[in-house]
Amino acid sequence: MSGASVSGLGSGLDTASIIDQFMQLEAASQTRLKSRQTSEKSIVSILQGINTKLAALATKATDLGKPAAWNPVTATSSDAKVSVSAVTTAGPGSFSIRVDQTAATHRLELASTVGRTAAGTVPTSVRLDRLDGSAPLDLTTDGTLAGLVTALNDPANATGVRATAVKVGTDQYRLVVESSATGAEEDFTLTATDGSALLGGATVRAGRDAQVTVGDTITATSSSNTFSDLVPGVTVTLAAGATAGTTSEVVLARDQAAASTALKGLVDAVNSVLADIDTQSKASGTGTRGPLAGDGNVRAVRDQLLASVFPGDGTSLADLGIQTDRYGKLVLDEAAFKKAYDADPTAVQTRLTAPGTGFVARLGEAAKAASDRVDGTLTTAITGRNDSISRLGDDIADWDIRLELRRTTLTRQFTAMETALNQMNSQSTWLAGQLSSLTTSG
Repeated sequence: MSGASVSGLGSGLDTASIIDQFMQLEAASQTRLKSRQTSEKSIVSILQGINTKLAALATKATDLGKPAAWNPVTATSSDAKVSVSAVTTAGPGSFSIRVDQTAATHRLELASTVGRTAAGTVPTSVRLDRLDGSAPLDLTTDGTLAGLVTALNDPANATGVRATAVKVGTDQYRLVVESSATGAEEDFTLTATDGSALLGGATVRAGRDAQVTVGDTITATSSSNTFSDLVPGVTVTLAAGATAGTTSEVVLARDQAAASTALKGLVDAVNSVLADIDTQSKASGTGTRGPLAGDGNVRAVRDQLLASVFPGDGTSLADLGIQTDRYGKLVLDEAAFKKAYDADPTAVQTRLTAPGTGFVARLGEAAKAASDRVDGTLTTAITGRNDSISRLGDDIADWDIRLELRRTTLTRQFTAMETALNQMNSQSTWLAGQLSSLTTSG
């Protein structure tokens, strides 16, 4: 019915436009609901952004609260061919390390020179024995050197060796086979299945473990050139070209710059959250009113973050370089922090991370209390606003039905009016014609 149009049929008026204007007035309440819903969605988006930063801040504070975060160590070696790395569990110190030997693969160089694809140069069945207690592996070949290389290198055969045909002349090749890994336990044999020598027998280079001597008498071995946890938290790796008999000095030093950088990162994360809160909750008297102006939750979060600077016992962290400025932001004086950390790293760590009183611990608690995914204050606020948005959506949908009915009613009423006026106009025209004919007859 709302689609039928008799606009102006009897009255000459644009009744369709009149109906639209009526509907605009009728929809005023729904328009206000839509505007409110849009505003709520915008606020939720802002709160989610702040909440995400708070969650990241809580994680960062948790990480910095761990002892390992305050014990970064840099590891250096005096020999470029002896590399060293350390994790946070390593302690400061130094030691000398002498390279006794590097690790090597087990290698066979077969004596006979044969054509790569010449038939009958190798048996059609070859036995590989890894000498590790497992059953020997019999490999099927096509009787050529190329076929044997393919069988040895086929991943499906899981041989644990790699084979190469080395060209020594025109269509003349010798076979080299070596273990995929290094170490003394990587030895193997390659023969015919009856145990006879293959391709004239092999020159053997036995696999070996790497060996180093720490200090004067402590010997360590490894199947590879990497010595994991040679001392707790320290890994030493020998380059392939490391020379036996050379001695290098390994130094493990506390990385004070890393601790300062980590703390600076935490302070920057706090200030980023504070900046967002300040922008979004700005009162009208200081410029454009922020959408969160007057929101008690975000102001409370701001206060709690800043309060974490004060241990609650009347002291401050100013001697560690941590203060608030006149704009309500945190400031880290890195030089002051370095001075305090150099003097007593353990005391500094304790003051910053002690449960309940340490700055990092209190900051983490404040951030988690706001952003906890179950009962965080901002999380709860977001959930409440999302519920409100959902209810507004229902109200808007109800208004859609209500307005559609109202439009139908108005259209019906105007259509009736236009029809009646049209009939009256027709009667008037007829009467005028009748009167005109009477006058003409008289």
